Amino acid sequence: MTAPTQQRPHRHAIGLHRREILQVGFSALVGLGTDFLLDRRAMAAGAAARAQRGPAAARAPGSRAKSVILIFQTGAPSHVDTFDLKPDAPAEIRGDFKPIASRTPGLLISEHLPRLAALSDKFAVIRSMTHPVPSHEIGTHFLLTGIDALPPGSTHMASRNDWPCYASGLDHIRPRGDGVPSGVMLPTYLNNGYGFSGQHGGVLGPKHDPWQITRDPNNANFRVDELSLPPGLAVDRLHDRKSLLGEFDASRAALQSGAMSVGDPAFDGLRDRAFSLLTAGAVRKAFEIEREDPKLRDRYGRHMFGQSLLLARRLVEAGVPIVQANMGHMNQWDTHNANCPTLKNHLLPPLDRGVSALLEDLHARGLLEETLVVMVGEFGRTPKLGRDNGGNITNTTGRDHWSGAFSALFAGGGVRGGQVIGRTDKMGAYPATQGYYPSDLGATIYASLGIDPSTEIRDRLGRPLRLNRGQVIETLYQG
Repeated sequence: MTAPTQQRPHRHAIGLHRREILQVGFSALVGLGTDFLLDRRAMAAGAAARAQRGPAAARAPGSRAKSVILIFQTGAPSHVDTFDLKPDAPAEIRGDFKPIASRTPGLLISEHLPRLAALSDKFAVIRSMTHPVPSHEIGTHFLLTGIDALPPGSTHMASRNDWPCYASGLDHIRPRGDGVPSGVMLPTYLNNGYGFSGQHGGVLGPKHDPWQITRDPNNANFRVDELSLPPGLAVDRLHDRKSLLGEFDASRAALQSGAMSVGDPAFDGLRDRAFSLLTAGAVRKAFEIEREDPKLRDRYGRHMFGQSLLLARRLVEAGVPIVQANMGHMNQWDTHNANCPTLKNHLLPPLDRGVSALLEDLHARGLLEETLVVMVGEFGRTPKLGRDNGGNITNTTGRDHWSGAFSALFAGGGVRGGQVIGRTDKMGAYPATQGYYPSDLGATIYASLGIDPSTEIRDRLGRPLRLNRGQVIETLYQG
């Protein structure tokens, strides 16, 4: 099995590597001072279809979640080759894979996901996810924030016009002062020479950004590289805040040449967060992944997928409420060429191993019922192999972008496992039953943590906005 590859470290717009700003988050430096205005009318896409379903529930029925692990398949996996196979369709639709039975009646799963098939009683699959924009950057924004249309001023590039990601929304509504971050994203920052929108606090400002991890937890020096401090400064020797804050002030010249300067309120908040994150014992110990039982590490898989999911479990145990684990570097699941061979040889085996180990591990530790696990990409792939979608050229062995229908997996947090929700047409192109939107997924995530999706939030200028306009997917919790 070939392990997923690691993207080279991202160098930020102001010319600093991440360790030079003490690992606290690139997104805190994005677009500071940008004026923005979020017009609520921009969130209307898809609203008509959902309006007839009534107001969103304040809490997901039966939910007991304390944490959420979002497994994001960046680049968008093929739904018809994973959880929505079409074995009776023509060859150019059904592809190369054979379906295998799972423990859930009616749920056939790809032959290359055998471990998950054996655990299907612990998760539910929604086959009728949908949204209108088959663009990586915009789809990523939709799924990571729970919206169905871009806010005014937001584009495919990260800016302070973006809608806040789930961790940022949680941090805004339920701030904490114990040094534990509301959210951690790992192990890659999604970028294509520019950061994808939807990965930070957006309109809420940099103080609500999640902690961004940018190194592979499978690397031997992961903890040392990720949590390294300037020479001569060790966390264990810090007895007062001034020691660390002085190190930040030493970077004055470099920072003043960029979008932020020492003395700015945003930078002062960044310094405080750095100290809290680096000295919060439970969170810091979570990064000591080398202390895990080697046999357990083997079960997850000694690759980026597996060790990222193991780190996600450790962070949840440390009290981090939202952990996003990107399964690969930017667009790794974008199988325009050799779709089936790439899935078979490179992507599905480590995913199957890592996610099944995560579910088993959470269950064994008594954490699954209080941890909502969601696995999804930004959209699906074209039902027909080799189809050209709007000029995005795909060879005869690939599948192109497709947002008409795709699948999502949900487990834990009160979700009733062993069920299939929704279905697509005979080609897997569109929902044949009720479609569920990114906003519905977002409403479910927020509600699982006890946050009313319709809560009013305030942007950095104090203007009122509604956090989410979707509907909790109540069917997930119905027994």
